[in-house]
Amino acid sequence: MTWLKNLFETYENNQQLIGEFEVNKYDQEYALIPLSHTTQSAQIEVILGMKGNFISAKVVDKSDASTIIPCTEASANRTSTPVPHPLCDKLVYVAGDYIKYGGTAKKGNPHADYMNQLEKWCASEYAHPKVKSVYEYLAKGRLVEDLINEKIIYVDENHHFIEKWDKENEKKYGEKPDIYKVISSKLSDAFVRFSVNKIGEPESRLWRDKSVHESFIHFYESTLQENDLCYVSGKHLPATERHASRIRYSADMAKLISANDTSGFTFRGRFKNSKDAVSISYEVSQKAHNALKWLIAKQGYSIDGKVFLVWGSKRPKMLSPFEDTLGLYSDTDTEALGDVTHKEFSEQIKKAIGGYRHDLNYKSDVNIMIVDAATPGRMSIVYYRDMSEDLFLKRLEAWHKTCYWLHRYQKDSDKKTIIFTGAPATKDIAFAAYGSRASNELVKGLVERMLPSIIDGRPIPIDIVRSAYIRASNPVGMEEWEWEKTLSITCALINKTYEKEGFGVALDVNNDHRDYLFGRMLAIADVMERRALDKSETRATNAIRYMNAFAKHPFRTWNIIQSSLQPYQAKLGTQLNFYNNLLDEVGSKMDPQKFNDKPLTGLYLLGFYSQRHELYKSKKDKEAEKGEM
Repeated sequence: MTWLKNLFETYENNQQLIGEFEVNKYDQEYALIPLSHTTQSAQIEVILGMKGNFISAKVVDKSDASTIIPCTEASANRTSTPVPHPLCDKLVYVAGDYIKYGGTAKKGNPHADYMNQLEKWCASEYAHPKVKSVYEYLAKGRLVEDLINEKIIYVDENHHFIEKWDKENEKKYGEKPDIYKVISSKLSDAFVRFSVNKIGEPESRLWRDKSVHESFIHFYESTLQENDLCYVSGKHLPATERHASRIRYSADMAKLISANDTSGFTFRGRFKNSKDAVSISYEVSQKAHNALKWLIAKQGYSIDGKVFLVWGSKRPKMLSPFEDTLGLYSDTDTEALGDVTHKEFSEQIKKAIGGYRHDLNYKSDVNIMIVDAATPGRMSIVYYRDMSEDLFLKRLEAWHKTCYWLHRYQKDSDKKTIIFTGAPATKDIAFAAYGSRASNELVKGLVERMLPSIIDGRPIPIDIVRSAYIRASNPVGMEEWEWEKTLSITCALINKTYEKEGFGVALDVNNDHRDYLFGRMLAIADVMERRALDKSETRATNAIRYMNAFAKHPFRTWNIIQSSLQPYQAKLGTQLNFYNNLLDEVGSKMDPQKFNDKPLTGLYLLGFYSQRHELYKSKKDKEAEKGEM
């Protein structure tokens, strides 16, 4: 129950944000939903006066469709059974003349049920004058007629709904009206919300009027009867067996807590009824699930339905372990993030994460949760962990300081390349390990498996490193940009794997490890041939073409590469001595007995990258480095 308790506390700690709409990175509106409320996408907005008079109506744009609506336990969990929401709902519930215009109700009388429920609210001591205005208008039973007159809803010659605007209707009636551009199914399923204009009050939208929210909350609380011990709060409160769905998105019917399978084995065989297994109060369930919905919309990272979420109980917005090092920086000059010394890089990380530590609350927890739907109706918590905020930041800092390399694959808003030193994002690690065409199953599995490495300091799963190493050693099978990205990410993973060895992006001329030296030799051969080629020639060098074979049989393949270099060595002129001397210098460091065909480890990629990076440095950069020394 820890996750429920922490979500409940998150809701309590952010009550000032209840009902306040924000826009996430996908340009979708979201809000922390009040108790006894949910969200729906509306397609029609009806504007009324305080006396229940119709003023106008409009089609709701998709960008503004998210609507907070009152709901009961039954209506929030309705499926095929017609159960009305208390205020905003589909035409079949709110329109008294729905049947008149060709609408059909599968079961019962949805409109009568809706009006009876709304009347009870309006007759209670918690009634709201604007809600009464809605009731007075709908009691007239002419909503569809008014929507037709306003050219919101369209009917045919028989005065029946034109459910879909197909090509035949387009020929007959003309261009497709706005309502058909926003509905996902048929016209009669359009969802209606209400605004009530009142002189002196700036907020007419009932779904954003907090006084309307409070009115329904108090009314609905007065109808809750049965109390039981809440396993989360430890108090005797009105209990519920109907817990929220629509957790990941508006159409999501999967639930985290469910006990409605009385004929199956959800709880039977162990307990007589579901409350013997667990009892959760209505208030805790509502607040915890609403907090989870809010956090997922606000900062969740989703891959094919699996949601990865990190939040703080007292400070919801937390650094994400799934982002690359570039994501740590906010106002930092991107030009200062590139080729830096390890000391400078460590200082940058310390400073970036220090921005989150300055107001650190040592009693605050960070929660890491992964949820995924096993079936359309059942959701599971695949992973859950809570830890102190201070420990979380320390682990994150350690990850970014150790799993790092120099990368050139990010772009800014002007499509210019950003060069940065740091750790790659988990989705980019998946790119390096499995390629750009990897299935969502592979990607979300990798992201989940990487979590212990990031937040617990465990080794990166060796199969992930191995897969990235194999792909980085096979550049011929990729475009140049894809290989360069794969190479730098793989170097970061290998650098983390050999963390205790203390490797870095800067060339280590004193490193005499066999694989590192072989990598340096391959880089020299690559740059030597590239210098000899015309600038217009973009083909791969022999070193790159034979890279895969070189990783498996370095001694035998090196002889092939060296013989292939002879025509290009002749073109280099005075530069030849520099490259030959450098090759001799590197070769002299290798133990002759280790100059054999034993397959290379990932360390050769570090030597290859660092040597190539050193050779491509400009004269200006090298002089600047000498000046700093």
